[in-house]
Amino acid sequence: MPDASLQPGWQRWLWLLLAYLSIGMAMLGVILPGLPTTEFVLLAAWAASRSSPRLAAWLENHRVFGPLLRDWKNGGLVARRTKWLASLSMLTALGIMILTVEHRPSVLFAAAGMSCGALFIWTRPEKPRAA
Repeated sequence: MPDASLQPGWQRWLWLLLAYLSIGMAMLGVILPGLPTTEFVLLAAWAASRSSPRLAAWLENHRVFGPLLRDWKNGGLVARRTKWLASLSMLTALGIMILTVEHRPSVLFAAAGMSCGALFIWTRPEKPRAA
């Protein structure tokens, strides 16, 4: 019996395309400062759940992305290490922009967006430390 959460026909292909594009962006985000990884992994998992149970299972069992997804499903948890890496990545990207971009409104707009992203991740709960 088909999964009721899967989208029909052409919509399923659009969700699948979004999932794969998001996975690609997340993989780039692992190596490029300023490009978010967490948000793209979450988007990929969400789109995969609407298009491909196989891809959704692959993401949940992935060595790098799996723990992030499991933590998110278990209460929206974001690990402290992830918060620090994301914040340092955004600061690095902002520093590069300050040094290389002459159009200051663009830099300010990017800084505002990064601040919103940082505020969001730092307000997410963390795993309790093991005693």
